[in-house]
Amino acid sequence: MPATDLDQIVNLCKRRGFVYPSAEIYGGFRSSYDYGPLGSLMLRNVKDAWVRAMVQERDDTVLIDAAILGPPQVFEASGHLANFSDPLVDCTVCKRRFREDQLDDRDCPQSKKGCTFTEARAFNLMFKTHAGPVEGEGADVYMRPETAQGMFVNFANVLQTSRKKPPFGIAQVGKSFRNEITPGNFIFRTREFEQMEMEFFVPPAEGPKWYSYWCEARMQWYIDHGIPADLLRIRAHESDELSHYSAGTSDIEFKFPWGWGELEGIAQRTDFDLKRHAEFSKQRLEYFDQTTNERYVPYVVEPAAGANRTMAAFLLAAYDEDIINDETRTVLRLHPRLAPYQVAVLPLSKKDTLSPVAKEIFGRLSKRYMCEYDETQAIGRRYRRQDEIGTPLCVTVDFDTLEDQSVTIRDRDTTNQERVAIADLESVIAQRLGF
Repeated sequence: MPATDLDQIVNLCKRRGFVYPSAEIYGGFRSSYDYGPLGSLMLRNVKDAWVRAMVQERDDTVLIDAAILGPPQVFEASGHLANFSDPLVDCTVCKRRFREDQLDDRDCPQSKKGCTFTEARAFNLMFKTHAGPVEGEGADVYMRPETAQGMFVNFANVLQTSRKKPPFGIAQVGKSFRNEITPGNFIFRTREFEQMEMEFFVPPAEGPKWYSYWCEARMQWYIDHGIPADLLRIRAHESDELSHYSAGTSDIEFKFPWGWGELEGIAQRTDFDLKRHAEFSKQRLEYFDQTTNERYVPYVVEPAAGANRTMAAFLLAAYDEDIINDETRTVLRLHPRLAPYQVAVLPLSKKDTLSPVAKEIFGRLSKRYMCEYDETQAIGRRYRRQDEIGTPLCVTVDFDTLEDQSVTIRDRDTTNQERVAIADLESVIAQRLGF
């Protein structure tokens, strides 16, 4: 069953090399994390799976990679400089700061003394820095709080170079930065994070249709990649929750150990962004339909997901404990495309007679899959480690391999083992993994 205690995943991530506290040797840096050998692979796989679904398997979407730093004009036009803020309050006892809208009541979560809070004030979440060799003399710039604006300001460039026409999408995966007042819950909310966003430009009349389409398609993506449907829900925003530009927004939420939390928002942004950037830049950001001889500013439907919190959800959903040979086994039942390694090649012994064969098999398989080669410890312990890090298949090279030119494939989820000829190994693995 999925993990119900966040500490189960936090401990596994640290122990097995998924996620480390950032700058740990210096005492750490609050709510910042480094992704270790396994975590960096899994996070990349999550992003690749998103790109595969949103770009590779579609003929109406292109991918870009826009700059992180941007001039104030971009964020003035987008409304971030004026409106991108959270209500901040200070506790008069512990002197800590909190988001007013995240306090369940007026009791301080850090103090039992029944303290009071200051009046709420707006706290802008933008990270500001300067560009130029001399501090104080360079231009003020901002680190982007979302990847969306890079897609809007490049709308005309993409339209011209890609020869797309509405409906079409511009997708992007990249870092964003928000000076969160209360980051927390492991990698769920941090000040530095990665987003997977797409701006889907449509004729204005088609906005509601595509909004419904993307709500359904994005929900199905999480299910297809291993999250049980009963751990997901889609929640439409109430009118008082909607952003100033939104004609309708829904969140895809996952049931985390602390409650329901957002994985992805799907928003009808209407034509707000393109019109604002056109106004501030004095450039024409519209589409000319040669069929109808009509110019219009497209409406936008935006599916926007957080890569880091999505990875956390996949880990929590995949976590399981079962009994194998009267022993408790921890296993991550990750979708094969998301697992850090798809295959582990395990020679039964370190003896020179087995290593050359095992390394030859590793060399062949690693051209197609991310593989691990491991010849340390007893084979049972190696199986348990691969189960715990989510490797779907293990290929064991034993002494019989030298005689029959076959190896043993072990399945992570069932622990069943099958003897397979080396000549057939790649086709069997492709069938088992599904790619």
